[in-house]
Amino acid sequence: MKRSVAVRLSALLATGALAAATGMALSTSTASAATGGVTGYATQNGGTTGGAGGQTVRATTGTAIHQALCGRASSSTPIVIQVEGTINHGNTAKVSGSSCNTAAGVIELKQISNVTIVGVGNGAVFDQLGIHIRESSNIIIQNVTVRNVKKSGSPTSNGGDAIGMESDVRNVWVDHATLEASGGESEGYDGLFDMKDNTQYVTLSYSTLRNSGRGGLIGSSESDRSNSYITFHHNLYENIDSRAPLLRGGVAHMYNNHYKSLNESGINSRAGARAKVDNNYFEDSKDVLGTFYTTEAGYWQVSGNVFDNVTWSSRSSDHNPAGPDPTSNTSVSIPYAYTLDAAGCVPSVVSQTAGANKGLKVSDGSCTPQSPGPTSPGPTSPGPTSPGPTSPGPTNPPTGTNLSLGAGADGSSKASGTSYGNVIDGSTSTYWSPSGSTGSVSVKWGSATTVSKINIREASGSTGAIGSYRVINQDTGAVLASGSGAGVISFAQTSLKKITFEITGSSGTPRVAEFETYAS
Repeated sequence: MKRSVAVRLSALLATGALAAATGMALSTSTASAATGGVTGYATQNGGTTGGAGGQTVRATTGTAIHQALCGRASSSTPIVIQVEGTINHGNTAKVSGSSCNTAAGVIELKQISNVTIVGVGNGAVFDQLGIHIRESSNIIIQNVTVRNVKKSGSPTSNGGDAIGMESDVRNVWVDHATLEASGGESEGYDGLFDMKDNTQYVTLSYSTLRNSGRGGLIGSSESDRSNSYITFHHNLYENIDSRAPLLRGGVAHMYNNHYKSLNESGINSRAGARAKVDNNYFEDSKDVLGTFYTTEAGYWQVSGNVFDNVTWSSRSSDHNPAGPDPTSNTSVSIPYAYTLDAAGCVPSVVSQTAGANKGLKVSDGSCTPQSPGPTSPGPTSPGPTSPGPTSPGPTNPPTGTNLSLGAGADGSSKASGTSYGNVIDGSTSTYWSPSGSTGSVSVKWGSATTVSKINIREASGSTGAIGSYRVINQDTGAVLASGSGAGVISFAQTSLKKITFEITGSSGTPRVAEFETYAS
């Protein structure tokens, strides 16, 4: 059944265009894949190692990614591709070779194996450009943002999917990714994370999926039941209309995810599918679990979940919500080891760990985020001339002139009675709040201004409400810093006209009294 899109959008950040040069991939020394420990079903069927043990190359364009794939000795030669910068239609061309099968306007991982794509440095953004995995195996995608991929309008890419898998795909791990759109099908978008036509042994972990009509599907039709063994854990689904995910046939395991603002339906288990749903936190949502828009039933095993302000619709012939008191109607055996966080702390731990540019932080199983250990290194950092994001420093304000005084301000949304200008007026008695729990506010100048530190001051009574954040150079779209909590945030000295503080997670209502900027 076709559903209307009722997505409540926060305006997404504008995209800075990079040069459309092809950008050669620069070879570095042989290295292991820079990833943490794979989890979930991607550990089965021989495991998922990506390009571990292969050559490491750096790419700043989509063409360079394709060149790296095509430059291998064979289609199965391991390779780690470190990506930094904005990948878009202008810099993604088809490249030919015996070890690849690529296409322009999409990152094509087709008929290949043993590949890792990992964002490094100031971040990797695939802008209006999807990642297509087809007839491939042993693939890792980590620490990347994929946004605004369209199936209609202009430009189009990957059938409108941010990450799409189809046709005999095996063993894929997507980790610490941010997948986002700006609406639903009527606005030209499709799914954020789709699997179809015999895709198996996939894990999506520590990722953010938001602002889309469709979160993703497993199986393209009621007859496409060959897709199975999928794990979703420690992900944030926010402002999604439906398909979080839609599961047709097969088995899926969802644990320790935070589902927030699922507007029409959430986990849609149908056509004989079985979902194991453990210790998730469902918040401000509707019909978060059940069989929807079909008479072909699916099944679920539930335990330890929190339902916070969840509403349930009445049952009908093609609409079978699991609530208002969800109980199990099947049993699912999980073949791998995993540790559950308590559902009550899932919003907190997910806000600190899920998404790109979070330092690859993971939960230690006791609701406490931790950085990857020595055996699970994060992405290789660039040299000292290109430092990556940094965590907030001391809470004492920097010295020098607050460059925000006399500047301009705007943002994505504002709550009633608040103003963007309140963050640059030098007074902590006024403040800006987003219209929801997340949003962004920017400081801007008429000419390029050098900034290396910001100080985010929360209004009285709301200290600690700001959770995860990103600091973005609005001129280019580069992520300057990411982390959690307000205070002083330092990054490499940058000349820009507009800088954005984006709140991607919060507890309570965030209130920014002052957004101070400093040259040093």
